Amino acid sequence: MMRHLMLAAGCLSPLFFTAPMQQAEARTADSAAASENSQLETRYDVTLMGMQIGVARLNVAVDGNRYKADVWTRLTGLAGVMTDGKGAGSASGSLSGAAVVPASFAVTTASGNRSVSVRMALADGSVRALKVSPPVPNRKDRIALRDGDTRNIVDPVSALLMPVAGKALAGDPAACNRTLPLFDGSARFDIPLSFARAQKINGRAYSGTVAVCSGRYLPISGHVANREDIRFMENNRDIEVWLAPSPDGRLFLPYRIAVRSPIGQVVIEATRFPGGAPKPDLVTPTSATEKRQLRASN
Repeated sequence: MMRHLMLAAGCLSPLFFTAPMQQAEARTADSAAASENSQLETRYDVTLMGMQIGVARLNVAVDGNRYKADVWTRLTGLAGVMTDGKGAGSASGSLSGAAVVPASFAVTTASGNRSVSVRMALADGSVRALKVSPPVPNRKDRIALRDGDTRNIVDPVSALLMPVAGKALAGDPAACNRTLPLFDGSARFDIPLSFARAQKINGRAYSGTVAVCSGRYLPISGHVANREDIRFMENNRDIEVWLAPSPDGRLFLPYRIAVRSPIGQVVIEATRFPGGAPKPDLVTPTSATEKRQLRASN
């Protein structure tokens, strides 16, 4: 089960399914920020066939053209009891037009008594130093990394940031139309995204227009050849990402990710989004009438 979830999540960011970590202090997000310097916080629920199996949080700090992103996730409910899946990741780098240029990436994931950590240092988007602990096992059927596979790449955390050249309106096709050249420390794969439609939504965390992208998973190297789950994802046409803009329109972030996995559809959907309306249970009544109505409902 965990391998299927991990691979399904890997189509956009392995962290969303392999990195649920212990609770950390949330950074304060200013959802009204619309300047060069901004703090953006997004929270997500993770469901499998409609049942919640995890939660995630993405914090992004942008200072001019520099960014720092942190992801925390953990499995909950029965999935959490069975696997104790948790983890955390971070990345930093710069925004260059419609691209992210990562400079550092780190992730630690744990499930049961097994943990994995990856550390990468990059220059101009190419890996200059890499440490994976424990090391990736040697297998004859693993597709070896080729020269060039660690150049001009994006790490799994930075891949969650979708900048646009200049600024774009909600639902702009430019948010989707790109290929993410991902390298997670062991495997190199592409995620081509293409614009499918603009859609108006009235969700828990965001009301407005989203750009709906269709995605694919294209393994290149570092994976085990002919493995069933790899073949499944390579042939998977049910990968969809909904992107909504940050308050300043410069950066798009995932509002919803839906991936068909071998064990059912996995959905990651925001419960809090930068600039979006707060959840109803977080609204504090201010008037006497509101307070009386709240007491009556209880």
